[in-house]
Amino acid sequence: MALELQSVTLTLHGTPLIRSFNVGIINGEVVTLMGPSGSGKSALMSMIAGDLEAPFSATGRILLDGEDVSHILPERRRIGRLFQDDLLFPHMTVGENLLFGMPRGDKAARLARMQQALEDAGLAGFAPRAPHTLSGGQRARVALMRAMVAEPRAMLLDEPFNKLDAELRGVIRGFVFDHLRERGIPCLMVTHDRADAPAGGRVLRLMDGEVRDD
Repeated sequence: MALELQSVTLTLHGTPLIRSFNVGIINGEVVTLMGPSGSGKSALMSMIAGDLEAPFSATGRILLDGEDVSHILPERRRIGRLFQDDLLFPHMTVGENLLFGMPRGDKAARLARMQQALEDAGLAGFAPRAPHTLSGGQRARVALMRAMVAEPRAMLLDEPFNKLDAELRGVIRGFVFDHLRERGIPCLMVTHDRADAPAGGRVLRLMDGEVRDD
């Protein structure tokens, strides 16, 4: 499995929130996690990313391609995240936002990769634009490409389509899933809307501290 959680537990103020569970996600697969608000879904995502903070605590192992990354710094895990808000830096251009997320290297190569990412997103020529001039769908695509150019080993989606209208939601959902599948990136997605889950994809449900197949 490309992303694997082994015996993962989550507590809040010492009280069990998620009891021990295991899940493995293969390259290019999107697994959906559903459950009521306050059940620990977003805290679980923070645990996987490496930035879980008190009063939450967690135990268990997080493996990426067989490597245990449970105790290494978040930036070294190379796990991408998308949230409800796109979190683009308002003081940077679209192109600068993408370059910020990109690994260091040859300047010309980085610029070429940034332009290619925008072209792939149907946003060729948007590099000098300010984020506030973009539509919601355009911002969502830029946020995804910024995450992708960081070369993530896995991706976490935390209600990323929640603020989009119904028609745009379907378009952006397909855009995101296609890019994850084409690049072979394993993904865990949290959502309240079952329609967000990829057709035929696995859905897990978190209820009363237990994670089960839905």
